[in-house]
Amino acid sequence: MIGFLLRGLTVALFCFATSPSLIFAERPNVLLIICDDLNTHVSTSGYPDISTPAFDELAAAGMTFHRAYCQYPVCGPSRASFLHGLYPQSTGVLDNQSDIRDVRAGTVSMPQNFRESGYWTGSVGKVFHNEKVDPGGTAWDQVLRFENDELPMVTPIREKFEFENGPVTAGKSRRAWREFYPTIAPQTRGQAPGYGPTGLKDEQHKDGKNVLQVKKWLKDDVSGERPFFIACGLQKPHVPFLAPEKYFKMYPKNGLKFTPGSLEFWKTVPKLAQTKRYGGFGFEFGVENDDLRRDYIQAYHACISFIDAQVMVMLDALKQNGHWEDTIVILTSDHGYLLGEKFMWGKVMLFESCDRVPLIIRVPDSLKKGATIPGSKSEGLVELVDLYPTLVDLCEIPPKPELQGRSLTPMLLDPESNGKDFAYTVVSRGKELGRAIRTQRYRYTSWATGEELYDLVGDPSEETNLAKRANAEETIMQMRKNLDQIDVMATAKNRR
Repeated sequence: MIGFLLRGLTVALFCFATSPSLIFAERPNVLLIICDDLNTHVSTSGYPDISTPAFDELAAAGMTFHRAYCQYPVCGPSRASFLHGLYPQSTGVLDNQSDIRDVRAGTVSMPQNFRESGYWTGSVGKVFHNEKVDPGGTAWDQVLRFENDELPMVTPIREKFEFENGPVTAGKSRRAWREFYPTIAPQTRGQAPGYGPTGLKDEQHKDGKNVLQVKKWLKDDVSGERPFFIACGLQKPHVPFLAPEKYFKMYPKNGLKFTPGSLEFWKTVPKLAQTKRYGGFGFEFGVENDDLRRDYIQAYHACISFIDAQVMVMLDALKQNGHWEDTIVILTSDHGYLLGEKFMWGKVMLFESCDRVPLIIRVPDSLKKGATIPGSKSEGLVELVDLYPTLVDLCEIPPKPELQGRSLTPMLLDPESNGKDFAYTVVSRGKELGRAIRTQRYRYTSWATGEELYDLVGDPSEETNLAKRANAEETIMQMRKNLDQIDVMATAKNRR
């Protein structure tokens, strides 16, 4: 009897000593790829005028969600939302300056949860909005950010400037250089916004450096016996729209297709729906500047093809290092982007082009729970706030009780699932919030000064606001009720 007990104790001790590695071996790795300001101008979202073979390859192996929506069409609030699994009102982050650690202290982010659950976690590029709000060692084993190499066109100009004024790295010369730099060429305008070919190779861009870092982590097996959670933030196609010249050549300006804006549209829509960002791009409201619009669209598309090439580097690295069959891959964007539609440019708006994002999830066959059907597509409504619950579900990590999204695992198993009843997106206008919901058929938006309603089945470009039409009254009433319902949920846990 004593021998039996001793043997049982030995087995128990052995299992206790080895169970962490056994658990780790059974847990999948995660590669989360977050693009910046990428709208649905990609082949997997049905946009025919662009080449994105890496998106296509991932989609062929996984599931493409055609109706995925951000919760706030600005970088900081969107990332705070999906990286914490909470709606923006609950995170308390409604601008690019707020830090969730100040406004909602103690909230555990997605990578922190993975790290505390035994994963090796690595971040490269723009994952959290900036270094000030990045949780650093709390969430990551390694966190890195890179910058572009100096543009070749700039080097001789800088050298001449330094010869005449002194180093550009300190004192008055530094300030003078910062003022002078944006005047050199369209490429140096920064967020003014700048655009154009850089004269650099892929690997000399920050995004090229980002993916080479991911490749190195995989090659070096940096996680050891632990599974890994790697997040790669690709900075493009965020302004400035810069990419190597070869990507610009893919999109001759005279071949670009787009629809001119309409002033008739703005006669029926609250002015709060607008922004004045068009002025920063050099446009006048209501005036179609065809040549300048082509310059920007060409540059935006060049940036998309550039990041697509970087995605391919990471997919190839997974295969080359034996991780294609044990790694969940998610590819998405923080929000969409307008390129002159309705005379509007950029983000911070509650239109389909601004709020809908590409989303592809690939779960390998080796993970029985949620393994994706290759090439599957979903028309169900999903939100970026669902990513956190999905990943902890697939990786069998205890979810935090405050999470407001829901796991997409059932949809991964059933492409015909309808998903959510509606997707929810908000944006600030001063102290007020504009709030929008997207159902399978409609988009409804409520502003302090009015409403918008679009039938997206017959009007996918949202050109006709139905809000004041008598025959839409019943639909408006139902949409108000739906919005009130999700408002309650989105704000229910806004304090810990």
